[in-house]
Amino acid sequence: MAARLKLGSHYSIDGRKNLGTFELPAHDLLTHGVIVGMTGSGKTGLLTVVVEENLRAGVPVLMIDVKGDLPNLALAFPSFDVATMAPWVEADAGDEDGIADDPVVLAAVQARKKGLTDWGIDEAQLASFGEKTLVRVITPGSDAGEPLHLLSALERRSARWDSDVPGAQSTLSAAVSLVLRLTGRDADPGRSREHALLCVLAEARLRRGSTATLHELLPEILEPPIAEIGALPVEVFLSLRQRTDLAADLNTLIASPTFAAWRQGQDLDVARWMMPVDGKTPATIVSVAHLDDEERTLVLGVLLEEVLSWVRTLPGSARLRALIVFDEVYGFIPPHPANPPTKRPLVALMKQARAYGVGVIVATQNPMDLDYRALSNAGTWMIGRLQTDADRARVIEGLGEDKKKSQLGAIVKRLGPRWFVVRSAKSDQPSLLNPRWAMSYLRGPMTQSEIRRAMRRGG
Repeated sequence: MAARLKLGSHYSIDGRKNLGTFELPAHDLLTHGVIVGMTGSGKTGLLTVVVEENLRAGVPVLMIDVKGDLPNLALAFPSFDVATMAPWVEADAGDEDGIADDPVVLAAVQARKKGLTDWGIDEAQLASFGEKTLVRVITPGSDAGEPLHLLSALERRSARWDSDVPGAQSTLSAAVSLVLRLTGRDADPGRSREHALLCVLAEARLRRGSTATLHELLPEILEPPIAEIGALPVEVFLSLRQRTDLAADLNTLIASPTFAAWRQGQDLDVARWMMPVDGKTPATIVSVAHLDDEERTLVLGVLLEEVLSWVRTLPGSARLRALIVFDEVYGFIPPHPANPPTKRPLVALMKQARAYGVGVIVATQNPMDLDYRALSNAGTWMIGRLQTDADRARVIEGLGEDKKKSQLGAIVKRLGPRWFVVRSAKSDQPSLLNPRWAMSYLRGPMTQSEIRRAMRRGG
């Protein structure tokens, strides 16, 4: 029997009748979900509850964290012990030493205890959640969490070259695009000659069982071990002068101390991240909150291509076997003609992942600039308070409703914090959800030093 996610209290759409516990069948997320709501609406809390419920049901979750909130999942304290929670409670504004005073800590602990016990969650359930869940935070370009070798598809040979060549080629292409973008060159796989050259040289090495590090590729760029690329001689396709310029740019990149951080740590291996460890369900958070906008787009483009390649290796399934969560998707799946590196794999996941038993949830507080044609594949929408008429109209349009006849706009406008309208493709009528209290302590965005401290605590 499919697991049922207990998300909170279920109310009639007018808010007058409590219909009991809001239970969402886990397999409903196979048709994906969208969560929208302005700052202060409780969107992050709801998203955290959805993740927690999936983990309790044994569903592994991979999360993309843009704002720094999702590492709070590492703070699912197993008890209501004051000393355990004290280091994480924020001091009052104006507190001179920046350390929360005892009354502030006690108030936070009591609020958490009341909030959870009101929803029937006691210390035994908290302890069980901690024992059965493994939370890890991966921080590309940083050692605050687990470092990640973003170019592992290029520089470290994967067994995928022996079993899934198309998937290996896709992830190689994304890694090469990242390298070229970092040099300021055209990285479009369908247009860039430099991209084609690097992919051909790297693939030849990887197919024969070698590695293809940038150091190893530099001499082959200058003196290619092949005569032709496509139907053209190498010298016609890309002249020696052009190849020399490319090699010089790549050498400068290699020499950069900043670039070195992108080439350290574990392989980009989504399949491994999704595997249980010692019987624990994995919750993997890839946090890019510390990166600038351009770096985030580049990093997540590579990550999402790897996710898509992993999904396509799975056998078909009608049950939810894994969940992908993207918190703050604004800017990463914009409407045509914008085409950042994240858009293609995201759109493909929304269209294809369900057939493999993988659900996708995207969340945003900025609903305006999204490709709603891609999001139309989502079967479950959870809509919190939206500040402007334009935001509400855009979401209603995305749902395919007539803006003049729809009552959703008026309902959403009246919503208070932590209230959501839920619209499901499997129900004719929307309903109201008041999410339960999160087991994780939601202290707000975590800094790099806080992530480092949380990971030491977890270890």
